[in-house]
Amino acid sequence: MGSAPPESLSLSSGEVHVWRADLEQPVALQEAFLGLLDQNERARAGRFHFEKHRRRFVLGRGFLRVLLGRYLGLAPDQVRFVYGPYGKPALADEHNTSRLCFNTSHSHELAVYAFVQENEIGVDVEYIKTDFASEDIARHFFSADEVEALMAIAEKERAAAFFRCWTRKEAYIKAIGSGLSHPLAEFDVSFAADEPAALLRDRRDTNATSRWSMFNLEFKGYAGALAVESINVDRVQIFDCPTQ
Repeated sequence: MGSAPPESLSLSSGEVHVWRADLEQPVALQEAFLGLLDQNERARAGRFHFEKHRRRFVLGRGFLRVLLGRYLGLAPDQVRFVYGPYGKPALADEHNTSRLCFNTSHSHELAVYAFVQENEIGVDVEYIKTDFASEDIARHFFSADEVEALMAIAEKERAAAFFRCWTRKEAYIKAIGSGLSHPLAEFDVSFAADEPAALLRDRRDTNATSRWSMFNLEFKGYAGALAVESINVDRVQIFDCPTQ
């Protein structure tokens, strides 16, 4: 479980806040969060074919707005977003007095949000499905060095190592905001379970290793990772999103 959040939210230098939210919530909360969304978000929600996907989107975006509102001192429906060329969300220019940076991820019934001051940040969470952690998937998405390292790991430990690698790679490309235009095989991460995790090499950015910090995020039934463009991160706090 995450720790109880402070009444007043603020971030100091070198500190990261990570929030987790259960996306199985009462209909009343989903309807309340729908009212917080802007026109584009409501239109996006309406395009989902399956109700569970619509529910997860509405709740996921609603929790994000509530959290950003607390950091910014705004009503949640007053938060405005802009999006990078590959879809990474950021705060709109009207919030430019804030140095707050954030990123989000969701999988199955869990959403995760990460916040930091000034530095680019990426977060990824994945529901653990052991049948997904196959050698074929690894050979398609991982670098040759990573595939070799993965296959050297004992078979009973391989699925956990696969998801550590997968989430670290996803967190990194989300942080740099380039999506899959930066192929997953173009950089290497470690498989080690120890904290902190490591970006070993980025073939497109030779200075990346000296600029980025990576951390494991572990939730029951899920694997996760955090990437921050700073080597001075000394505190990662994990909180549970309030539902009241």
